[in-house]
Parts: sequence; structure tokens; C-alpha cells
Amino acid sequence: MQNPFSLKGKSILVTGASSGIGQQVAISLSEQEATVIIAGRNQDRLNETFSKLNGNGHVSFVADLSDDKQVKELVQKIPGNVNGVVHAAGVTSHMPAQLIGSKQLDDVFKINFYAPILLNRYLLSTRKLADGSSIVFFSTIATLHPYYGGSLYTSSKKAIEGYSLTLALELASRKIRCNCLSPAMVETPMLERTAQTISAEALEGMRAIHPLGFGTTVDIANAVTFLVSDAGKWITGSNIVMGGF
Repeated sequence: MQNPFSLKGKSILVTGASSGIGQQVAISLSEQEATVIIAGRNQDRLNETFSKLNGNGHVSFVADLSDDKQVKELVQKIPGNVNGVVHAAGVTSHMPAQLIGSKQLDDVFKINFYAPILLNRYLLSTRKLADGSSIVFFSTIATLHPYYGGSLYTSSKKAIEGYSLTLALELASRKIRCNCLSPAMVETPMLERTAQTISAEALEGMRAIHPLGFGTTVDIANAVTFLVSDAGKWITGSNIVMGGF
């Protein structure tokens, strides 16, 4: 019997693969025999990820997903069709609502919301997303448990939840699945940057409310592997909360 968790023969695009969750997702998918297409803004860090991939046939592209032209060019460069897309590129923001301006809105929404929408559009319009594919988005547990200064980041992620839910309906006839993962705090470089913008007491307070502790990138990558594999073929329009809340 074929292993439903195996990704052999599948080609998966992973954005934000130069660090953190995106990097580990790419590595874990390659360990399950997927052919991985990785994209990120930093050439050196992307090369580091590429060097850690298991197997052969993988492809790496440098692209700034906040630039619509580069998103379109990325899709044009992808060889053949893909069987899955993992939208791991993202930025965070910690700012009181009264200080948010149009620049901050653009900086966050261009990556967290516009980029995945436009990338999907070009993949669909060029028929590069194969029938039966799986699309995975990242939201956050903060859409359920808001925190002070998180209105901009949380809003961008809540928006992607609504988009994913609707896209799941629109693509169901092609058996293309769309799901979100909403992790709590994960040990990543993004968490390190967050720690620099909030007090030590606030960070410890966050740690204390995680009954299973902060997550790891491997925890997230395991969930992604499930969703893009045939083992998750009956799951769409879902938002899986991770973190023990």
C-alpha cells in the first residue's frame, strides 16, 4: 500500500524559504521526497536552505514578493506544474493602532496579504497549479487571542483566513485544497525580532500561557507535510490552530 504521507512525485513551491518556518518546511518536504521550489528575498540564506534539501531536482529563485512584477516573473520561471504551494513568506508588526500609517499598512499587507493572492492568481491563470493540489496559508493564533500592538499584523492574517476560505470553495471543482495554519509562538528569527520590540516580562507572559511551550519549526513543517500530502486530501477550507490554546 502506498504511503499517503509520501510526497514522491509532487512538486511544491515554498515562499519565504530563506529562514524560519519556510526554511524548515522546504527541508521537511524534501525529506518526504518532494521536489521543492524555494523562493525568498535573500540569496545567501536561500543558498543555505538549498544546500540542506534532501534529494535532487530542486530549484531556487530569488524574488521579492512585495513587487508584483517579481511575483509574475517567479511564476514564469517555475518549471512545469506544481502540486502544492506553501505561503510561508511573512512579516510581523507591533505597533499601537493610533500610530499606524499608510506606509506601515503597505509594508505588512503587501507581504502577508497581497503577495499570496497575486501569486495564486498567476499560478491559476497560467495553469501551473495542477488539479488536486494543496495550498497552505499561514495565519496566527492572534486572530483568536489578540495582543496589544498587534492590530496590523493580526488584521493581515485575518484577511488571509477569509481569502483561503473563499478560494477553497472556488477551487473545489478542481480538487484543489486551501487551508490555513494558525500557530501560536514558534521559535524562529521572527520571534527573536519580536523579543526586541516588547519587554522581557511580556515575552515571559506569552511563554507562560502556552501549556505545551513555544513550538518549533519542525512542528509546523510536520503539519504542512500532512496538508500537502494525500493524507490530507479530504481537508479544505479549514484553519488548524496550533499551540495548545
